[in-house]
Amino acid sequence: MTKKTLIIAQLTITFCMAVTMSAVMSLIFGGYSDDFFSRWPLQALTAWPIAFIFTQAYGPLGFFVAHKLTARKG
Repeated sequence: MTKKTLIIAQLTITFCMAVTMSAVMSLIFGGYSDDFFSRWPLQALTAWPIAFIFTQAYGPLGFFVAHKLTARKG
């Protein structure tokens, strides 16, 4: 996988996760209210760069663990 492909994949994945997780967590902890749709986009846009930075830090660890767990033995 090229570095460009990996970055685009991480941008896409973190965007989807930030949007869905911010919505779910807002609903769990704040419940639905009339101003939900006015608050949620800002929360999602705030979460997205944070999620992207974390994938840069934890992504290599995740790939390392995945490779170790799926490596053929013998």
